[in-house]
Amino acid sequence: MSKQGSVRLQGIVKKHGETTVLHGVDLEIRAGEFFVLLGPSGSGKTTTLRILAGLESVTAGTVSIDGQDVTGAEPGDRDVAMVFQSYALYPHMTVAENIGFPLRMVGTARDAIAKAVADAAARVSIGHLLQRRPGQLSGGQQQRVALARAIVRQPRLFLLDEPLSNLDAKLRLETRLELKQLQRTLGVTTVYVTHDQEEAMTLADRVAVFMDGRIVQVATPREIFSRPQQVSVAGFIGTPPMNLVPAEWRGDRVLVGGVEHPVGIATDRPREITLGVRPGELRAGPAGIPARVEYIEELGDYSIVDLRAGEQRLRWKFDGVAHVREGDEVRLGFEPRAAHMFDRASGGRLN
Repeated sequence: MSKQGSVRLQGIVKKHGETTVLHGVDLEIRAGEFFVLLGPSGSGKTTTLRILAGLESVTAGTVSIDGQDVTGAEPGDRDVAMVFQSYALYPHMTVAENIGFPLRMVGTARDAIAKAVADAAARVSIGHLLQRRPGQLSGGQQQRVALARAIVRQPRLFLLDEPLSNLDAKLRLETRLELKQLQRTLGVTTVYVTHDQEEAMTLADRVAVFMDGRIVQVATPREIFSRPQQVSVAGFIGTPPMNLVPAEWRGDRVLVGGVEHPVGIATDRPREITLGVRPGELRAGPAGIPARVEYIEELGDYSIVDLRAGEQRLRWKFDGVAHVREGDEVRLGFEPRAAHMFDRASGGRLN
């Protein structure tokens, strides 16, 4: 596919009346990239996707595709295809008619439509369903029809809004894998919205994390997990997310829960911080933060232990079965390299 599909958003502001939904979003997406917009509900990710599709106008800012300003362009003039959460199939049409609909709308010849439909259906393994209607299909099959309808036009941009959220867990896993393979084969720039961080981590080349109408970090999935730049990102990414506790950083140690821990990096002055430690990085030992085991979740190949340390709730992740019981008193520490330090006031990363 020769189409490029690079995207640039500059200073995108979106207001609904008095409410600001997007506060000056800047973003660059490279041609051919699988780019994920990740964030909790109401963080602005779907609004950003709809602005890119031309389904919503901007209050301020510009949208460019391949260096061309499309801020005021109609959706049909942007050469993008969108897959909605609800699939949006026409119930009275067959699968083949649904897939071919975008080509019929632009006056493509009937033979060319039939060939393109067969090719798109084969790519998502639904060639045997072309004469059925959407009502006769499972959720996963409907989802594939929606994908085939999007790729049949060979758009320069593929926009997906939570496309797997209506599928059961097993099917979601399978479809996720197929979606990544499909995108690689087509080489088409894909912008994908989800609140599911596991989806983001497995699919994305890069991720933009949205919080309250702002992008707080853009990086590869690995970077976002290992070096979150904001305390809000640290508290959102990870299963379960990072433990975040108030602490004081003095020299090369942090004081937390009345206990000092080495952190391998020194500060020139004492600072009030939020200390982050991933649940899988906590270790029991003779010294450390005193905590009491409140609850244990056995999840097959790993366990999550909920603890209380003074006023703080902590979560501790084990491979396999946890070797503690409810009611046990333990002391928890961590390796210096496992400490993430965030400024208490701004939430920004310090180490």
